[in-house]
Amino acid sequence: MNQLLEAYQEHLTIIRSLSQNTIEAYIKDLLSFEDYIQKDLLEVQSEDLLSYLSTIQNPLTQNRHLSSINSFYNFAQENFDNVIKPQGSFAKLPQKLPKYLDNDTIMQSLDLIDRSKLLGLRDYAIIVFLYATGVRVSELINLTKNDYQNNWIKVRYAKGSKQRVVPIANFAQKALDNYLEKRDNKNEYLFLNYKGNPISRISIFKITQKYCGVSPHVFRHSYATSLILGGADLIVVSELLGHSSLETTAIYTHISQAHLRDTIKEYHPLSKDKI
Repeated sequence: MNQLLEAYQEHLTIIRSLSQNTIEAYIKDLLSFEDYIQKDLLEVQSEDLLSYLSTIQNPLTQNRHLSSINSFYNFAQENFDNVIKPQGSFAKLPQKLPKYLDNDTIMQSLDLIDRSKLLGLRDYAIIVFLYATGVRVSELINLTKNDYQNNWIKVRYAKGSKQRVVPIANFAQKALDNYLEKRDNKNEYLFLNYKGNPISRISIFKITQKYCGVSPHVFRHSYATSLILGGADLIVVSELLGHSSLETTAIYTHISQAHLRDTIKEYHPLSKDKI
């Protein structure tokens, strides 16, 4: 790997604070691009980029590579003179609504948890916490008790270098307090495994699969969907989720539109087959 990519890798690690897996994915995409064009990355033209993207058949993969390349050239333009960023367009993707659970479904799943034991209290608190805050799993596993203050949670390990604070609903606060009161308070992390160590990402996945049959990320979608259907402002929801762009949050407006359409179909007399 050349010095330029090494500097970029350092930027991703220190300045943007990305995970090691994300950094490796960025660098792998750039190395693939460099291998294809067979020239210095700072001498690349738009025609080179378009030619490279045309070799990638899957539109999702194509967009990921373009995102990696764009990120690199944004870095290069900020740190070097006379860098020309090659231009490419993202492939259009079919609009897919994110999977989410409604409130009743989540509450019914919570009833399955045996809260007479510590691990049951923990599992209950984790699911309620995910649904009540919309945090990512990578954020949840790094939370400490010091991040939980006065009904707010400080998300210190958000994507990139961003931080945010999120209010916690009373229901989730009570579930979390019940768990914290019963466990050993020596460890600073908010959620622990059965050995008393910080809980892992895979353990969170197993918990949400066991009781709800979904991945933890579905609760993030459920959180956002509940807010949008309840009438929350899109900008506020975007801030609560820690999205860097409002466009990322805009997908949830499609859920709202689908909800309105279904309501009309169910309740308006002109939507019935027979009038």
